[in-house]
Amino acid sequence: MTEIILARHGETEWNVHEVFRGRIDVELNQTGIKQAELLAEHLSHLKLDAVYSSPLKRALKTAEIIARYHKLEVEIAPALIDCDFGQWQGLRLQEVKDRYKELYAEWGNSPQLVRIPEGESLNDVRERALGVVNEAAAKHKGTIVLVAHRVVNKVLICALLGLDNSHFWNIRQDNCGTTTFTYEDKRFVLTEHNNTSYLKPAQKVRLGDF
Repeated sequence: MTEIILARHGETEWNVHEVFRGRIDVELNQTGIKQAELLAEHLSHLKLDAVYSSPLKRALKTAEIIARYHKLEVEIAPALIDCDFGQWQGLRLQEVKDRYKELYAEWGNSPQLVRIPEGESLNDVRERALGVVNEAAAKHKGTIVLVAHRVVNKVLICALLGLDNSHFWNIRQDNCGTTTFTYEDKRFVLTEHNNTSYLKPAQKVRLGDF
């Protein structure tokens, strides 16, 4: 049996100010670093076989803090990189709502149908990220951690539950939250979702789903 822990990276200033991040390489803020340390401490009692990460700094720093407890090198998985938000990257949420009214409305109502201008669709994200999960599940028989991003993890959770991308908004995962699946007999089983109980010492105000 393989245990797969999907972790979201720690907080950044762009999470706080609701700026679309995508492929822009934003650093963790001080709260995000503290969150990553608390997550790492929470996972320190486990025996981890591997830690995989998106190549972006906010995920990689989170993964490195986790891996340090286990004397592991982080395995960078390019396919776990954040969704390419194209023309939306670097814009505040309200700017996107104002400039792309119809498309943003569709993003809220039917996200599975949207391709961000000069960017990706949720299906693009799903296809590349699911490949990492399947390969890692086949390779390891213990516990592994994959550190990625909000969109990536939400899409992966849908996929592993057998849901299509229309359910994107039915899933939430907070910064440094973890969602855990077991994989056995070719079946992924959800055992825990969006655990953030260990983050209380770093918690200020709970951010929105962004």
